[in-house]
Amino acid sequence: MAAGASAGGMAGGCRLLLLGLLAGLGRAAAAPPGGMLYPRDTPSRERKELGGLWSFRADFSPGRDAGFAQRWYRRPLRQTGPVIDMPVPSSFNDITQDPSLENYIGWVWYEKEVLLPLRWLQGNLNTRVVLRFGSAHYYSIVWVNGVQVVEHEGGHLPFEADISSIVQGSPGIPCRITVALNNTLTPHTLPPGSIQYMNDKTRYPKNYFVQNIRFDFFNYAGIHRPVVLYTTPSVYIDDITVTTTSSESVAMVQYQVSVVGSTLYSLSLSLRDQEGKVVATGDGPAGELKVLNPNLWWPYLMHENPGYRYFLEVKMQAQVNGALLEDVYTLPVGIRTVHVTSTQFLINGRPFYFHGVNKHEDADIRGKGLDWPLVVKDFNLLRWLGANSFRTSHYPYAEEIMDLCDAYGIVVIDECPGVGIKMPESFGNESLQHHLVVMEELIRRDKNRPSVVMWSVANEPASELPPAAYYFKTVIAHTKALDPSRPVTFVTDANYALDRGAPYVDVICVNSYFSWYHDPGHLEVIPLQLTTQFENWYKTYQKPIIQSEYGADSVPGLHSDPPLMFSEEYQKAMLREYHSVFDKKRKEYVIGELIWNFADFMTNQGTTRVLGNKKGIFTRQRQPKSAAFVLRERYWKIANESSCLPPLIKSHSLFLK
Repeated sequence: MAAGASAGGMAGGCRLLLLGLLAGLGRAAAAPPGGMLYPRDTPSRERKELGGLWSFRADFSPGRDAGFAQRWYRRPLRQTGPVIDMPVPSSFNDITQDPSLENYIGWVWYEKEVLLPLRWLQGNLNTRVVLRFGSAHYYSIVWVNGVQVVEHEGGHLPFEADISSIVQGSPGIPCRITVALNNTLTPHTLPPGSIQYMNDKTRYPKNYFVQNIRFDFFNYAGIHRPVVLYTTPSVYIDDITVTTTSSESVAMVQYQVSVVGSTLYSLSLSLRDQEGKVVATGDGPAGELKVLNPNLWWPYLMHENPGYRYFLEVKMQAQVNGALLEDVYTLPVGIRTVHVTSTQFLINGRPFYFHGVNKHEDADIRGKGLDWPLVVKDFNLLRWLGANSFRTSHYPYAEEIMDLCDAYGIVVIDECPGVGIKMPESFGNESLQHHLVVMEELIRRDKNRPSVVMWSVANEPASELPPAAYYFKTVIAHTKALDPSRPVTFVTDANYALDRGAPYVDVICVNSYFSWYHDPGHLEVIPLQLTTQFENWYKTYQKPIIQSEYGADSVPGLHSDPPLMFSEEYQKAMLREYHSVFDKKRKEYVIGELIWNFADFMTNQGTTRVLGNKKGIFTRQRQPKSAAFVLRERYWKIANESSCLPPLIKSHSLFLK
């Protein structure tokens, strides 16, 4: 429970705390139309990154509403009161020594002033200037020079605004970007939460409240991912959608391109291999490119050249007021297919076994802020471990991380922020409509990624509740309609006989912690309980199964023989008990195992958490515990059971039915 400061009366305080958040939900209820291409430097586009130090101020007023009442966005933030420096990207929680900021709930304000190149501001150049946020948690309102430009709900997906008309009218004047950010979670946010006021005046200060959450990681907040300004021509490539099929010696790359700003334009496309050689060309807004003897995108350890990507260069030309405009965008493309049977998960027609991890975007000081050294270290550890996959538990990860998954051949189960959906009111229409929008935004962002082989729409929801059937039937059907090319799942910890969402998934993903949360300390129950779990799920649904979480906390350096809970030996012993059952069932219908967790991570304070969750096989500082070596030996053994070179496959033009 993250404690908050006082607010002005229970009903009024809650209303003021959420001022703008709830009011904005109606305006931000639908995903904006159009694409969300990652900003790249091209012959027609420029980027200006806005990372670094921003001015920052938390609104500690009783109702958290002083910033709106006093219109802090109308003038430089430093003129409204005391400001501090805040690094972007990062979470704000751990940056200072102020405990009230560590656990702050409500509105915080960011500001950055930036001078734009003069060439961006000359209107006759037909230049469009866009402000883009990789993510900001949770609810954002953005102003440029005092003019509101965008409002966005959700903490893990990008949003942007065309600010051309605002900045091009005042060349040479600093562009002032102001962001109001609210981390409050309600029953209808994703993830959900609730504000609870403590009314016992003999135990709590006046108007004391806490943020209740039903998930086991710290609710870090801030501008977590890169903020960039980028340009396009006024007529521009707005979105590209690519799907691929392949057979013995030919691959087909289907494409759709949308252009905004004019209906009179021409499009030409060139697909290049990694050496820069053009292997296929096309034209027009939709079509198909034929690639002879393609290099397929293979997962890490499944091929000697994993993560092979082609590069699709799209050129648009249009006449505007007598001037020829050209826009160029290059999209990485991996050629691969995915297919699910009743017992197997096939990539390019070959059985794929997930031996990987669950992760968090979490580290000391920076919280959930994108940090390149940490990102590269994590990928080096994954490859050292012999891991071929991970799930983006429990929210979409940064686009920069996903880029490396594509490049390195790390397979991804891409999960939305649907974690902690436990309360009955979180299954109503308001929550459902927002969940559908989140899936639209996630698929819009990641639809072209070869590393993404499956969507996950939730983690450990209360799927035994009656409304869960309609809720998950609707979310999964919507997801499949948006992207028919990938299977869809959600991760369950419900009883197999009571789960009302499981009938609608393509792959069963189940979490269990035998001898930890159940029968704690009794390793001897694992073989029977885990075997029974698998057999019950498969008998009921006849679908392949991934053990999507299992594990035990271990305190680094704590040893015990015989193994006792929280020792490194107990964590190793639990893993080995699980692995013995996996080895039997992966010969049948178990298609994967994902350890919980890759690294220790921060949580709310509680009597079962000592500076966070300690189920990592690495510490939070990325040093290995004993269990990391057990898992490394196992994963490399699994990888070496078959040649890294795939056999000749007659055809893998496989589609989901």
